[in-house]
Amino acid sequence: MTSRAAPPRPVGTVTRGTTNPNRLRRMDRWIAATHGTELRRTPAPVAVDLGYGAAPWTAVELLTRLRTVAPGTHVVGIEIDPARVEAARPYERDGLVFRHGGFEVPVPGAPALIRAANVLRQYDEDQVAEVWQRLCARLAPAGPAGSRGGLLVEGTCDEIGRRHVWVALGPEGPRTVTFATRLGSLDRPSDLAERMPKALIHRNVPGEPVHAFLRDFDRAWAAAAPYASYGARQRWMRAVRDLTADWPVTDGVTRWRQGEVTVRWEALAPRAV
Repeated sequence: MTSRAAPPRPVGTVTRGTTNPNRLRRMDRWIAATHGTELRRTPAPVAVDLGYGAAPWTAVELLTRLRTVAPGTHVVGIEIDPARVEAARPYERDGLVFRHGGFEVPVPGAPALIRAANVLRQYDEDQVAEVWQRLCARLAPAGPAGSRGGLLVEGTCDEIGRRHVWVALGPEGPRTVTFATRLGSLDRPSDLAERMPKALIHRNVPGEPVHAFLRDFDRAWAAAAPYASYGARQRWMRAVRDLTADWPVTDGVTRWRQGEVTVRWEALAPRAV
């Protein structure tokens, strides 16, 4: 009798699994706006919610939000804890399934999107580059007609989704860093420092680019104080506009109005040790 080989062990470790409904709405909104065209040009695009946690809310919401811009999208929720996968099975539906796995991303083909939110927080900083490389290698490659390929969105947010910071990566590597917040909860932009992803959070020290960026953002925020009489949104927009004089901001007013600002990765990347 021939014995079957055991399936390969998933790559990664179990996270705390903390999750809440609508926790990732800001990240999802940005993905839909900036990556929607790429999803629409991809036949039957697959989006992966990697490490969705102890409850499947974020995967369910990702399907709903992506289908508003790309109706053919399918979502695969992946969790390294098999008990969480079994608990999520009742939520499967057309376009949504759950699978046991980790950073190897056990789905057929090459995903058009991998979202890994609050997953690398528990890892060491020196492990991040290897995980990014592994995940980027699983993305759909760039193609003809201007296609930039799949997108990896990796970042961190607070428990109820008021503050996010994430890095967007393509098959070639990191592209941008986005800071997003509920403006009414913000005292100053550097409050977002505590939500930076693992690749940046320990680099918020003098001499590092991200520290200089947050310093300049706080200064621009302070200079824009007169706009506060028109609301926090107008103050944010003015502060970001001033930032563009010295920092490579890649988005525009439409995104700024949402309490976001996106900057090229090269401007904020950690200095080599």
